[in-house]
Amino acid sequence: MNITAADVNKLRQLTGAGMMDCKKALTEAEGDFDKAVEVLRKAGQKVAAKRADNETSEGVVLVDVSDSGKSAKVLALACETEPVSNVEDFKNLANAILQAGVKHHAKDAETLLGLSLENGQSVQENITELIGKIGEKIVVAAYNHVEGEQVVAYIHSNRKAAGVVSFENTGGTDVTDLGRDVAMQIVAMKPVGLDKDSVDPTIVEKEIEIGKEQARAEGKPEAMLEKIALGKLNKFYKEQTLLNQEFVKDGSVTIAQLLEKTVKGLTISSFKRIQIG
Repeated sequence: MNITAADVNKLRQLTGAGMMDCKKALTEAEGDFDKAVEVLRKAGQKVAAKRADNETSEGVVLVDVSDSGKSAKVLALACETEPVSNVEDFKNLANAILQAGVKHHAKDAETLLGLSLENGQSVQENITELIGKIGEKIVVAAYNHVEGEQVVAYIHSNRKAAGVVSFENTGGTDVTDLGRDVAMQIVAMKPVGLDKDSVDPTIVEKEIEIGKEQARAEGKPEAMLEKIALGKLNKFYKEQTLLNQEFVKDGSVTIAQLLEKTVKGLTISSFKRIQIG
């Protein structure tokens, strides 16, 4: 069957795939456009399978804070190389995925991947098609929903890291400026929890064991190891939990003290930190 340039261009406009890929798909499908689209989808699946173990250390992080300021969605769409992260198709897909999450109020990545975009295909199907077109692994590396009395976000200038923080008990005060500072702190200082009670128990156990090993290596008596390790753990809480960290812009106050200083009774109910790479 004669495959014309017009046919190839039509399929290219329909799918966004490369000219040679479209010609090959149409030839295999004997000119049937629906079958050719399916051929291209399967090609994307094959590429995805081949590159499944590849690292995805590049990409883009996007945040959408609702007009009410009471909720936010944050997405990290990751790929293998920086050039791909700057391709329009990649950036457009990232925006489309985030807006689908906003439109359908998706609260987790599993729900997000099953949502349909404007072309009628699911988020995952669109990702697979773009993998076939670009030839590189693409994944939703992270997706989170945050809500509260007031939610504030900050995206780092390289658009590869973001912090989102939810405040309660604002007393009607707009805490946008404070929230941005705290969200920046979250990105920079990488807290592992809000306070010591929110730190994963496995992390606590690991820190205690590290403290014991350090004390043992320093020749401390075996009977003293537990006490020394717990002392080191308290230092860990101070450095690694958000409320206990010193404020990066003013080391004379902790984040907890900064909140109380801004609005009496102001609290943080939750936060998220997302980073690619």
